[in-house]
Amino acid sequence: MKIPSGASTGGGLARGLRSRTALLLAFAFAVMADPVSSVAYAIEAALRALNGDLALLVPTMVLVVAIVALVIVNYRQLVARYPRGGGAPAAVGEAFGDGWSFIPIGALVVDFLLTIAISVSAGSSAVIAYFPALAPWRLLLALGLVVLVGAATWFGHLGRLVFAAMTMAFIVISVVVLAYGLGAVPKPLGTIVGAPVPGHPPVLAVVLAFPVAMAMATGVEAATSAVAQLGQLGNDGKRRFGQLTLWLTLAIVGAITLGLALEAAQLHVGIPPKDSTQIAELARLAAPAPVFAAFQLVTALLLLSAASSGFQAGPGLLKALARHINPNGETVGVLPLSLGHTNHHHTPYWGVVVFIVMAGAVTAVAGGNDQELVLFYAVAVFLSFLGGLVSMALLARKERQPGVFILNTVGALVVAFTLVANLSRGFPVVSLVAAVAVAGLLYRAWTKAGRPRGIRNVAAEAEIE
Repeated sequence: MKIPSGASTGGGLARGLRSRTALLLAFAFAVMADPVSSVAYAIEAALRALNGDLALLVPTMVLVVAIVALVIVNYRQLVARYPRGGGAPAAVGEAFGDGWSFIPIGALVVDFLLTIAISVSAGSSAVIAYFPALAPWRLLLALGLVVLVGAATWFGHLGRLVFAAMTMAFIVISVVVLAYGLGAVPKPLGTIVGAPVPGHPPVLAVVLAFPVAMAMATGVEAATSAVAQLGQLGNDGKRRFGQLTLWLTLAIVGAITLGLALEAAQLHVGIPPKDSTQIAELARLAAPAPVFAAFQLVTALLLLSAASSGFQAGPGLLKALARHINPNGETVGVLPLSLGHTNHHHTPYWGVVVFIVMAGAVTAVAGGNDQELVLFYAVAVFLSFLGGLVSMALLARKERQPGVFILNTVGALVVAFTLVANLSRGFPVVSLVAAVAVAGLLYRAWTKAGRPRGIRNVAAEAEIE
C-alpha cells in the first residue's frame, strides 16, 4: 500500500485502512441496493403464493434465503476467477465460446429492464400505502417515476455513495421497525386474509411458493461485474471486495428478510388491503406514526435507487456493445454506434431513451402493480445464474477441481429447479422468451459485425466505462 509522503508509517497505514474500509462500505452497500430493495415486495409475493398462510411464510423465506446463500457461495468462485469483472457472460464465453455468452447477456438486459419496472411500481405502492388518495393514479405515478428516474440518470449517474446511503437508511429504519414490533400487539386472527390452499400439503405449498420470492436473488450477480469499477485496486483487492460484498449481502438481506417474515407471522400481518403493502402494514402496526412515515420514505427512495441502477446498467451494457474493443485494441461495435453516444455527463442518452420506452411499456402492461411483475422477475436472472454455474462446473471439471465441481453442480441443479418451478406457473415463460430473443438478436448483430473477439467481457467493459 502506498504511504503518503511526509506521513509516519503507522499513520499512513491507518489512513489507508480507513480509506479502504470506506471504499468497501460504499461499494458493498451500493451494490446490494437491488437485493435489499426486493424485500419490499418479495415477502408479500411469497405470502400471496401461500394464499395468506402465515404459518408457512417463515419456512418459505428460510428456503429462499438458503438458496440465495447457495448462489452467493458459488458466485464467490466467479469473482475469484474473474476479478476484473465479467460475471456469467465471461464464464459462459470461456466454457462454450464467445457466441454463447449472449444468453446471459440477453438475460441481464431483460433483468435490468424488469428491475426498473418493478422498482418504480413498488415505489408507487410504497407512496400509495402512505397516501391512499393516490391509488386511482397508480399507473400514472409509476410511469411518471420511470420518466423521472430515467431523466435523472440522463443528467448524470447517481454516485456510489448515494446508493449506499439509501441502502443503509433502509436497513437502519427496518431495524427500528423490527425493534418496535417486539412489543406490538398482534392483529386479531379474524382479520387475516387468506387460508391454506385445500389439498396442498405444507411441504408442497412451500415448494410451489418459494420461487416467486426468488426475486430476492436479483442483484447478486451485480458484484461479479461491478468489481470492474474498482480500478484503484489490484486483482487481489477486487477479489476480496467482491467476495466480502457477497457475504455482507447475504447477512443483511437474510437478516432483514427473516426478521420481517417472523414479525409478520407473529403479529398476524397477512395479505394487505388493496392499496397497501405487507411491509407497510407491518410498520403501521408495529411503529409510531413518525417511524412509519420514515419507513415508507426510505423504502420508496431505495426502490427508486434500484430503478436508477437499472438505468445505469442497462444503457451501459448497450453502450459497451456499441463500443466493444477487440483484444487487439480495435473498436468493433456490435450495436449501432448511436447507442454508444454519451453527453457531457457520460450518459448514453439513446440507451436511456430505449430503456425508458421499454420499461414504461412493461410497467403499463402490469398496471403499475409490482405484484404482477414479481412472477416474471426472477426468471431472467436465474437463466444467467444457470449459465454461469454450468460453465463454472465444466471449467472446474476440466481443471480437476472436484470440490469446486461438486459445489457448482449442486448450485446449478438448485438454480435449474427454481427456474423450472417458476416457469411452471405459465406466464413467467415470457421472461425466458424475451431473454432468448434478445440473445438471438445480439448474436445476429455480432455475427454481422464479423464476430469480434472478447465479447464475453462486455459486462466488465460496461462497468469500466
